[in-house]
Amino acid sequence: MTEFIEGVNLRKVKNEDLKSFVDCYIKAYSDLEEYKYRKVSDIKNYFKWLLKRDSEALYVAERNSKAIGFVAGDRHWVGFDGKKVLEIHELFVIPEEQKKGIGKGLLEKVLDLGKRSGLEIAELWVGEHNKRAQKFYLKLGFEEVGKWGKWICMRRPLRF
Repeated sequence: MTEFIEGVNLRKVKNEDLKSFVDCYIKAYSDLEEYKYRKVSDIKNYFKWLLKRDSEALYVAERNSKAIGFVAGDRHWVGFDGKKVLEIHELFVIPEEQKKGIGKGLLEKVLDLGKRSGLEIAELWVGEHNKRAQKFYLKLGFEEVGKWGKWICMRRPLRF
C-alpha cells in the first residue's frame, strides 16, 4: 500500500472490496439522484463490470483499513473521437472525507497508470448538473469537449 495523504492508504481493488464499494457508492451518491444506480444489485454488477474492464486501474483509498473512496480507470477504452484513451469511469469519496485531497490523489494515481501505459489522453463523463465535480476536473486540467444527453465529456492530456 502506498501512503499518499497522512493516515490514508491507497491500494488496488480486489474482488473482496465489493461490499465496501457498494457502501461507499451509496454514501457518495446520496445527493446525486439523477446520476446514480439505485439498486444494490446494479451497483454490484457495476463493480464487477469495472473489474472486468481493467482490474489494474481500480484503486481504493482507506483510512484505518476502512474504504473511503474509489477510482476506476480503463486503459482499453475507445474515446469520444475514436482513439484509445484512459477512460475514468468512476471517482467518488464518501462525504465526510471529501475536500481533503483524497479524490485528487486517487485521480492522480490512475492518471499516472495511464501515462505509464503509453496513453496520451484521459477522458471522463460527468453529469451536466454536477457542478462540483465539473469544477474539480477543470481545476485538474480537464476541459469540456462534448455533450450527450445529461452527460458532459471532459478530456485532458496525460502529459503536460
